[in-house]
Amino acid sequence: METSDAKLFADAFSAGLPLPPALDPHLEEALRHVLDNPGSLVRLRMVFQVAIAYGLDAAAAKDLAIALEYFHTASLVFDDLPCMDNAVERRDVPCVHLAFGEAGAILAALALINRAYALCWRAVAAAPQPCQARAHAYIEQCLGVDGLLNGQSLDLHYSTLPHNRETTENIARGKTVSLIRMTLVLPAMLGGASARELQLMERIALYWGLGYQMVDDLKDVLESSAEAGKTVARDLLLDRPNAAHAMGVSGAVRRLTRFIHLGDVTLGRLLQARPKIWFLEKLRSDLEEELVHVTQNACFMIPGECR
Repeated sequence: METSDAKLFADAFSAGLPLPPALDPHLEEALRHVLDNPGSLVRLRMVFQVAIAYGLDAAAAKDLAIALEYFHTASLVFDDLPCMDNAVERRDVPCVHLAFGEAGAILAALALINRAYALCWRAVAAAPQPCQARAHAYIEQCLGVDGLLNGQSLDLHYSTLPHNRETTENIARGKTVSLIRMTLVLPAMLGGASARELQLMERIALYWGLGYQMVDDLKDVLESSAEAGKTVARDLLLDRPNAAHAMGVSGAVRRLTRFIHLGDVTLGRLLQARPKIWFLEKLRSDLEEELVHVTQNACFMIPGECR
């Protein structure tokens, strides 16, 4: 699988979950809806590239990349449910629960998670023995009650928490940073990265994870649903954490700019130790491009915020 071929990644995402002939047609349709609308697949490409750079074989790298993309996609399906964000659009198509019902969406998300774990364990089994136990614990930490699940619960109960920068960033560490950590750190860990490299990867995941969440928060405030490719203006309506609401648009932009700078410094140190991961610079550039894109009309939409 070539890292530059977008179609190959999309095909891998679609084919990574084989659908048996006896599958209930309703569940099959719901899964096809998800598998045929994969989004940008930035995460899948990044996991694959990092894994290859750290010496994993191509088959294990592919398994891990698809698995982490499935975890991410399942989290979005759950996030869109009426009991969560009650969204109507995701990746420019109707949310799964609108097209196939809440039960269909839940079963589709569980199917993705089940397959993701199977692919993860296969990828871990292909890694050197000393890395395997640590990788298992890391996956549980990021996806479980210490990570993603805790972040989602805090998100749902944000109305009872202080509406400030500290709270919004703490929630983002659970919801968003946990998945970015798996994207960057887990494939390096399976490839036997040094303790120093893993430490730098963790820092980059924190800075970029918080950065991407801030971009998403700004989109919710500044863009239309058509521009964002998903339902927007939900955070204020549902009283959910949003950096632009907690700090103001200009405050969020300044904070995001600082995260990009800190990420740059850390990435520079990591590249000195592992030049083969130069491709991470592209992910960093994409983050800054999104910032520029999402804020270019902010001064016109919210007078006084951009100074």
